[in-house]
Amino acid sequence: MKTGLYIHLPFCKQKCNYCDFASFAGREFLIDDYLEALSKEASLSPIRTFETLYVGGGTPSVLSAAQLEKLAQIIENRFGPISRFEESTCEANPESLTAEKAAALNKAGFNRVSLGLQSFNDAELKTLGRVHNAADFLRAYQTVRACGFENINVDLIAGLPDQTLESFLCSLDRVLSLRPEHLSVYGLQIEEGTPFFERGVVCDQLLMRRMLEETHVRLTAAGYHHYEISNFALSGREAKHNTHYWNDGDYIGLGSSSASFFCGVRHQNTPDVCEYIRRINAGESAAEFTEKLEGKARAGERLMLALRKLDGAELSAQDEEMFGREIEKHVKSGLLLRVGKKVKLSFEGLFLANEVFCSFVAPFEEE
Repeated sequence: MKTGLYIHLPFCKQKCNYCDFASFAGREFLIDDYLEALSKEASLSPIRTFETLYVGGGTPSVLSAAQLEKLAQIIENRFGPISRFEESTCEANPESLTAEKAAALNKAGFNRVSLGLQSFNDAELKTLGRVHNAADFLRAYQTVRACGFENINVDLIAGLPDQTLESFLCSLDRVLSLRPEHLSVYGLQIEEGTPFFERGVVCDQLLMRRMLEETHVRLTAAGYHHYEISNFALSGREAKHNTHYWNDGDYIGLGSSSASFFCGVRHQNTPDVCEYIRRINAGESAAEFTEKLEGKARAGERLMLALRKLDGAELSAQDEEMFGREIEKHVKSGLLLRVGKKVKLSFEGLFLANEVFCSFVAPFEEE
């Protein structure tokens, strides 16, 4: 089984109004100390050979070109040249990705860049709390292409406050005109603790669904493979790292708030950046919690992850014994389909996936 490496960089120029990730603005002064801690944590990894690499955040492109080069050297020193990874992705935001930084990523061996656009509408970007505008994104996209990257993902969000179907489809069509290899299109989620939650922002779920339905129609018509609930790719450009998660593979996470899953055990590091640095420098574990799922809980998680893929999950006799009743309930309601030995989300189920997933997460309903 292949193994993935995730590295978390929790630094941002500004915290977005919808973001509940472990990321922080105004802490760039900690980056060098953080990289030193990352280097020490990397030396403790129980695995040295990985097939995929994903550097996320936060906003990795907040780092300077020299700091990105230092990060690449940390990876190479412990895990070998980045160019040897089957897929190596770095996230970036338009306002901070310069030609110098893109060139540094390319020289280091990264072969994929994920750009956080979210919307082509400047007013919607302002509502989201994004720092960039549409023109910044176009410059960043052209810069990445000019540096030789042939695998680019673009993120979009549907269901923004005051967003219309027309404005969303305009953003979608403008992205399509650029022909990126991969698109991730998410419905807006209002998470507790975010500015949107505190303001009482409410999504128009019916309108969001129309946006996501039209996304499926337009992207599949344009030759994109809808292979996961929120992800679309040109042939052969499906995200290998994320697919590894959905296939229930092992992965190692480095950095504050990062999670690892190895030999059936999951642990997650402290989200506190200063505490992460302190613990690593003191030779302590950065883990905030550790758990090992077993039995039905473990099987349920595997099925839930696999069901994110439109190809679905292959059922074993044990899966049928543990979850047959729940599966049949969702088949009868039209949210799941049985196809041979597999079960997968129906088209309706794509938009009500959480109702399905709840059946595979403890506590389980009693017989």
